[in-house]
Amino acid sequence: MPPSRRRYFERRYGRILKEALKELLVIHQKKEVMGEKKKRGKPKQLLSKNLWNRLHNFKRETLAFMYDFTARFTNNRAERDIRMIKSKQKVSGCFRSEDGGEMFLRTRGYISIAQKNALNPLEALTDAFMGTPFIPATAS
Repeated sequence: MPPSRRRYFERRYGRILKEALKELLVIHQKKEVMGEKKKRGKPKQLLSKNLWNRLHNFKRETLAFMYDFTARFTNNRAERDIRMIKSKQKVSGCFRSEDGGEMFLRTRGYISIAQKNALNPLEALTDAFMGTPFIPATAS
């Protein structure tokens, strides 16, 4: 992305955050006017204010995909890998045997690694069954 476009989007992001902060202040003032009892200590922040703080403080991380086009929009790949296991466990309650669980995890791990290396999982499995499995490069 050309630097001029990047700067444009960074400024636009900043303006959006400024507008959002104005809205948050209005919401906070309305909450105070509605007569909620004052408690001792620091007042609890709104969830939306917590989100605003994170978007403001982690601007570079939020816009990471703009600086590096290989960056994914989410970083929860590991969570998605585990989700399948948990849903299988919920459906059947458990694996029938330790061997069955190991086979399932080995297959899921192979599919996950294939996807992370931009391979089609079905083709990777087919190649594995044909005797030419994908073997990822190891870190040296």
